[in-house]
Amino acid sequence: MKKGIFITLAIILGVFAVATIGGSFYMLSYSLAPDEQRTDTAACFRQLVEDHPEVKPWLDSLKACQALRDTFVIMPSGERHHAYFVRNGNDRRTAIVIHGWRDCAIDFFYIARIYQQLGYNVLMPDLHAHGLSEGDAIGMGWHERMDVLHWMKVVSQLFHSDNFVIHGVSMGAATTMNVSGEPMPKGIRQVRFVEDCGYTNVWDEFHYEIGEEFGLPDFPLMYTTSLLCRLRYEWSFGQNSPLEQIKKCRYPMLFIHGDRDTFVPSWMIHPLYKTKQGKKSLWITKGTKHAKSYTDYPEEYARRIRDFLNQ
Repeated sequence: MKKGIFITLAIILGVFAVATIGGSFYMLSYSLAPDEQRTDTAACFRQLVEDHPEVKPWLDSLKACQALRDTFVIMPSGERHHAYFVRNGNDRRTAIVIHGWRDCAIDFFYIARIYQQLGYNVLMPDLHAHGLSEGDAIGMGWHERMDVLHWMKVVSQLFHSDNFVIHGVSMGAATTMNVSGEPMPKGIRQVRFVEDCGYTNVWDEFHYEIGEEFGLPDFPLMYTTSLLCRLRYEWSFGQNSPLEQIKKCRYPMLFIHGDRDTFVPSWMIHPLYKTKQGKKSLWITKGTKHAKSYTDYPEEYARRIRDFLNQ
């Protein structure tokens, strides 16, 4: 009798273990796998113009004078990464615009337009495993922070820039905040950060997603998947924490979030803003869903950025 109970228990535990491990691999693949269509830049440009028709005349003018260029660089990791850039005369100020999860640089040209019209040079990198940049897994803003720091060094040479704005949306905002907690490259005099709808940390974001999408508790899947992520990609869900990174930030930061955001829930803006010390500004957009603050309030979005930069 006891032997039968032990055998049954062992079978149940074995099935549970297999299901948990399989679920962990699935969750990691679901979260970190690149978009299969990521290199289709023509489709990205078509979607950009469809979503933001006001950008088309600006793009046409850049192309007519060959002001919109692109470049590839070799990262310290050995990967080949891609970015678009717009040189704005002899100005030494540069904005780096960082896209979101499974997006690409082209998707956020509408933000690049704001900075170019304010007189900034603009760099729009395709992050690791996005767009035309190499990489086999998305890093949710953790490894990408080091890529952005490398791009800052490249831009310092390309535009002789010592004054930067780093502006990211969604995962790009998480990347921005992760960058803000790192020592800045040598020779950079001034940096400002704009984070639009970023998450507190990957654990909080994935906890929310598995609860909302799949109705699952944290244990055991979150723990085993985070461990698997550490083993495969050298970072864990708790380690990838913009909330912890901004504790070390001593530069000004503008926080933006829509109050109807259900992808990166709106409540995350409050601990982030509270944690940030020093100069900071907060704008919560009314009735706005995820990453739609510019879409809902385009003129005010540009004005908020201008005012933040002029403080």
